Amino acid sequence: MTAARLPRLPLGLGLAGLLPFLALAGSAWLAPLAWQLVAIPAFLTYSAVILSFLGGVQWGVAMSLEPDDSAGFRRRLALSMAPSLIAWPALLLHPATGAWVLIAGFLVVRLHECGRTSRELLPTWYQSLRTLLTVVVVACHGLVIWRLAGG
Repeated sequence: MTAARLPRLPLGLGLAGLLPFLALAGSAWLAPLAWQLVAIPAFLTYSAVILSFLGGVQWGVAMSLEPDDSAGFRRRLALSMAPSLIAWPALLLHPATGAWVLIAGFLVVRLHECGRTSRELLPTWYQSLRTLLTVVVVACHGLVIWRLAGG
């Protein structure tokens, strides 16, 4: 599925959500040093917020698409907490380590979304959009990690 076939509103909102990732990762490289010192923690904080948001998506899927007496409901609700439990502690770590932990969180969520039950419950356009967004988010994290390594 191509980006042109994605519903316009989710595509636009998803791309808008990438702007802080792109701007802050770019600032980590291009801004004056004093701004870089603000851009990197801001990047990590925004990343943690978005990762937590993805857990909320799974909570919503469980409430609206899983029978509330099913094992799938219980499992999805429990797993919906994982992104927040990954994101918040990542902010307490060294920035480079925290960025790696956040990458792992985004990839774990994406793997869960690619699982059979998620593919059955989530629209095809959502899968395409989330793949695009995850690739860009992980790449931005890579740029920040590279910068933190002295790149």
